[in-house]
Amino acid sequence: MTNLLIALISFLLIVAVVQFVRVSELLSKVNKEDVNEITEKDNKTQGILMLVVGSLFLLSVVWQIIYWGPLALPAASSEHGLLIDGLMSFTMWLIIIVFFILHPIMFWYSYKYSGKDKGVAFFYTHNNKLELIWTVVPAIVLTAVILYGLSTWDKITNDIPQESQIIEVYSEQFAWTARLSGEDNILGNSDFRLVTAENHLGINMEDELSQDDIIVGEVHIVVNKPVLLKFRSRDVIHSAFLPHFRVQMNCVPGMVTQFGFTPTQTTAEMKVQEENEDFEFVLLCNKICGSGHYNMQMNFVVETQEEYDAWVSGQKTLGAQ
Repeated sequence: MTNLLIALISFLLIVAVVQFVRVSELLSKVNKEDVNEITEKDNKTQGILMLVVGSLFLLSVVWQIIYWGPLALPAASSEHGLLIDGLMSFTMWLIIIVFFILHPIMFWYSYKYSGKDKGVAFFYTHNNKLELIWTVVPAIVLTAVILYGLSTWDKITNDIPQESQIIEVYSEQFAWTARLSGEDNILGNSDFRLVTAENHLGINMEDELSQDDIIVGEVHIVVNKPVLLKFRSRDVIHSAFLPHFRVQMNCVPGMVTQFGFTPTQTTAEMKVQEENEDFEFVLLCNKICGSGHYNMQMNFVVETQEEYDAWVSGQKTLGAQ
């Protein structure tokens, strides 16, 4: 009901403004004034409005940072997440600083140099020094940001421990399925040509390495133990997104992509930290992959080694099934 009232009030305000402008135009015609003629008073008014609106805009940005900032994601729950957050903070502060330098100048100059009847603009043809400064300086800054980003990405994707637990994440419209690699930590072969109603992952059941694999609808992993996720897609491009672990990787039909990480907080610890007993680490799809896109969710449970061993002992391997 509140949203409906806000929409109605906004609509009425727009109608009122339109009618006010229309009345002004009619009055100008009665007074035989040219509504298209721009006077010095008009320029000054527009300059003041630009200054006022610009100031309100900057204040609204500050308010949004203060109000919405605490609602952002909590600290990362993975080792590499600290690198991601550091890169994100560096980039955002760089943008914010430039934003709050340039916009006040733009709004102030729009007011200060508003048009005057006797004013003549200075025609400034060219300046090599200025051209060099505003070309070279941004190029250096952006190069530094890109190198920082590439270095961070290289550390995240290339430093994958050999002992990582291998888990396959299979995407399809509109669901996730996971396959644990079993005691040998090696996934059995799979092929899209083997996909059937009974074998929707296309696993080669004649491969001995597949016998100890475990198919689950909820992933359990061990805290402080590295994990390597291997992604496949059955139909369209999906994007596996684990926001709290700062993990995101596209799932592309016809190929296997991967992303490794090490969780640093258990689900139980996060429930206490977030003061929310319903908290779960959730795998989402970050691509708009169809009408059921919103429904692609799967829980990741982070627990101790003892809890994991108890859970996995109750799961059936493909060989047992």
